[in-house]
Amino acid sequence: MRQVLLIDLEDEAEAIARYEAWHAAGAVPGAVVGSICAAGISDMEIYRSGNRLVMVMETDPGFDPAAKAAADAADPAMQEWETLMDSVQRPLSWGSAESKWTVATRIFSLQQQTSGKG
Repeated sequence: MRQVLLIDLEDEAEAIARYEAWHAAGAVPGAVVGSICAAGISDMEIYRSGNRLVMVMETDPGFDPAAKAAADAADPAMQEWETLMDSVQRPLSWGSAESKWTVATRIFSLQQQTSGKG
């Protein structure tokens, strides 16, 4: 299943550069990558435009966001990573208080348009 989530970064060049450096190939700690994979996330990409981030996740059928959040809360490596991310990330004003990243709602699908399915 594909999930798309949004968050902003501090709107300053230095914060954006730090965030990109933390996410460069090989820079994310192995414990963080391992936690992501163990949760049933089979692929994840983050895109940036200005200070807006878009995360695209592909998840296994058994993926449970609440279970992932609980596991992260109990994992010191994930807590250290999240504290680092919190130093530059800014949740969207219309987002949920329960989640830092805001879930995007799909409003268009080319496949649905071309297959005639609603």
